[in-house]
Amino acid sequence: MCTSLKEVIFGYGHENIRATHKTTLEITKDRHISIEGDCIIAVATDKSLADLSPQFKESLRKPNTKLTMLIEAGETAEKLTAYGHEQLPLAHSSDLVVRKSDYVCNRTLAVHSDKAAIDLSRELVDELKNPNQKVKITLEIS
Repeated sequence: MCTSLKEVIFGYGHENIRATHKTTLEITKDRHISIEGDCIIAVATDKSLADLSPQFKESLRKPNTKLTMLIEAGETAEKLTAYGHEQLPLAHSSDLVVRKSDYVCNRTLAVHSDKAAIDLSRELVDELKNPNQKVKITLEIS
């Protein structure tokens, strides 16, 4: 019987969030970002890849592990699906990146995502542009 594993990450919006990147989506512990960071959707997060539980990381490294990411800000929420990969280091100390491609680096959480930053609803992105907006990101492996 497979039980689900869950990680909840809290962060904030930022006035420079654009969410226009076509292949990636990122959250970061950094508090300040420039407008060039067009994949970033949340800042000042309380967790990065390094902070995820060992059990969660181990599961993400199994082939075909399905990850669901729920992004909630204000009254708006959006879900995406991506997949783990056996070569994920999952150790970056400030960032967490979801990718549409199968590229893996030390910042990668998951690959083959069905959404990147540009695919998020503009209603959600408007919420994420507010620096006072709390953002809740739930990662679930089932």
